[in-house]
Amino acid sequence: MARPGYLMSAWPWRSAAYLLSGVVTGVVVLVGIVASAVVGGVFALALVGLPLLLCTALAGIPVAAVERHRLRLIDPGPAPGQHGAPGEPGLRAWLTTRLRERATWRELGHALLFAGLLWPVDALAFTAFLLGPLSVVATPLLMAVFGEAKVLKVWLVTTWPAAVGFAVLGLLLLALGAYLLGVAAGARAGLARLLIAPREADLGARVVELARSRVRLVDAFEAERRRIERDLHDGAQQRLVALTMTLGLARLDAPPGPLAEQLAKAHAQAGTALAELRELIHGIHPKVLADYGLEAAVADAADRSAVPVDVDLELPGRLSQAVEAAAYFVVCEALANVGRHSGASRAEVSGGHRDGRLVLQIRDDGRGGARAGEGSGLTGLADRVSVLDGRLSLSSPPGGPTLLRVEIPCGPAS
Repeated sequence: MARPGYLMSAWPWRSAAYLLSGVVTGVVVLVGIVASAVVGGVFALALVGLPLLLCTALAGIPVAAVERHRLRLIDPGPAPGQHGAPGEPGLRAWLTTRLRERATWRELGHALLFAGLLWPVDALAFTAFLLGPLSVVATPLLMAVFGEAKVLKVWLVTTWPAAVGFAVLGLLLLALGAYLLGVAAGARAGLARLLIAPREADLGARVVELARSRVRLVDAFEAERRRIERDLHDGAQQRLVALTMTLGLARLDAPPGPLAEQLAKAHAQAGTALAELRELIHGIHPKVLADYGLEAAVADAADRSAVPVDVDLELPGRLSQAVEAAAYFVVCEALANVGRHSGASRAEVSGGHRDGRLVLQIRDDGRGGARAGEGSGLTGLADRVSVLDGRLSLSSPPGGPTLLRVEIPCGPAS
């Protein structure tokens, strides 16, 4: 409505069509509800009254479906239904599901409000903002046919100058009415959407689906990482071991000379490649984490740290694979940062399982001053934790000490 070309666009007419169709639909809904109530009341003592009352309770469903189609006239946004699929096939399961849903009763309330109040408001807006100005614009035509015209049943016009003046006034009222039609139709559609297709419900459903898809992606990522680790361990590593052994045997059989020296160099390079591959496999998904859990993996990472690390981690059992993997790599990256940047003489890893959350604290006595986004890897750690709805907090004042705290929601340990 704020655009300059609104009056020349189709939106005023679409608003008028929305209001007019609301009048027609509202009259049909009112007649249907009144008829169902009367017939159901007459036969209330007989069994035939129960199906009629049940149909009345479910009357909001088709009314809401029609309203969603009507919303397309003035609301380009989708208006999906809020009903769920029945758990079992058959009419009984469908009726049970619908009667238990909150959306069914919201739509029934919308149907009752539609039949009792909304369609008269639509009729009033349509008449006042469109039919009224059109009747004023038609004053010269009425003068030509009847010789006089009574504008809005109030002013009697008998001269052509007055008729032309009223026609010009009618055009101005028609332009104003076009905007008022848009306001009325927009408010009417907003109320209908609030009752039968609230955007918050759609947003909530999308959030739930995003959370589920994120969990599926995390599980798929962990499965793929374990597959890569298994393929490297059973494939490339075994071939490198065989190559190293072959080069070692060839080196023993070769006579002293340039050939023996080249074989010794190749044997040393193969050993280095094997060591690097083993380190890579260990970094992808360490076997100790898969076999013995997070406590053993953290203790192993502490033993391999360049800085002495005290471990005080108590877990009642195994956690989910995604949580254990994320926690392990957070600890490894944090200890690597301690060794590279902090200048600490000692570090400590502590924590446990508390109130459905895994809590880890990595502390060091270094110089402090750690900040995210300065090559410390803290941004990556925060991203890894946030995937699991976890939180990462850092306290690192200049001069130290530095405390990294991680909380990851998880189920009970098994």
